[in-house]
Amino acid sequence: MKKFYKNKKVLITGHEGFLGAWLAKKLIDIDCKVVGIDIVRSRKGNILSTNDRNKIKGYLCDLSKGQKLNDIIKRENPEIIFHLGAQAIVGEALADPIKTLKSNVEGTWNILESTRQNKAVKALIIASSDKAYGDSKELPYIENVTPLNGTYPYDASKSCTDIVANMYAKTYGLNVCIMRCGNIYGPGDYHMSRIVPDAIVCALTGKVFKIRSDGKFVRDYIYVEDVVMAYLKAAKLLHLKKIQGEAFNISNEKPLSVKKITELIFKTCKADISKIEILNNAKCEIRAQYLNSKKARKMLKWKPSCNISQGLGKTAEWYRASLFNRKLSKKEKGKR
Repeated sequence: MKKFYKNKKVLITGHEGFLGAWLAKKLIDIDCKVVGIDIVRSRKGNILSTNDRNKIKGYLCDLSKGQKLNDIIKRENPEIIFHLGAQAIVGEALADPIKTLKSNVEGTWNILESTRQNKAVKALIIASSDKAYGDSKELPYIENVTPLNGTYPYDASKSCTDIVANMYAKTYGLNVCIMRCGNIYGPGDYHMSRIVPDAIVCALTGKVFKIRSDGKFVRDYIYVEDVVMAYLKAAKLLHLKKIQGEAFNISNEKPLSVKKITELIFKTCKADISKIEILNNAKCEIRAQYLNSKKARKMLKWKPSCNISQGLGKTAEWYRASLFNRKLSKKEKGKR
């Protein structure tokens, strides 16, 4: 892997985000020339150090601004692009669907069109989600079997981005593939509206953790470093034009209910599970979502290396060591 990536110029949109920061750090470690595009600079809470950021050539850019984005890609001429920049919070999408569609759908078609116009780009990886499949009676989701049927704002935005990416692959021969992950968790997730970081912070501080649903909603949970490895493997094969136009589910194939993962988190943190409260007021959310990842395991030669106990242990220790030396903002203390 290091031999392939060494000295390659790689561009990451959303490099200051949770997954983007992990991917950027890994690429720096294997001697890539990393270019980043984000709407913020030096985001608090992710894993990038000052030294890491000094090794990234960063640009401030809203991905819905197509001309500015195109100018950056033309100037930098990256060989590989990881498109991770997006509005990724389900609650925010529900509150502001237009902003979400501009960020996720328009931002993606701008990346695709810029890539089509720039022959230096040999591979484009599009970050998607299990949400792109929408509600389905048949589970787990399987690529090319389960239709893309997003109904709610975030889900629909992901269905649309996948369809547009597939259009570019099939119509223009663009060397692009799509990665659909379950709920990614791990150190450096600054969005406290997500279940894992919020529950960990509550468990470590003795606060009541409030489950928005009835606790029976089922989801995939996958450790962030396993996702990074899947992305790196996919980009390498795509660069060699072996997986053009393909979509991949990334999952450990062990779905859990919200109540179950919350209890695991509290036990990992040695916290009192009686401080878990079920609100049962969730709206516009799918009850069960999980993925079949056999295609990724076969074609990418990928498999997860971190089980849920190991992953939650690493994550809890990071929050214990790294986040409690600063006061969490009101926005970060979102309810789950």
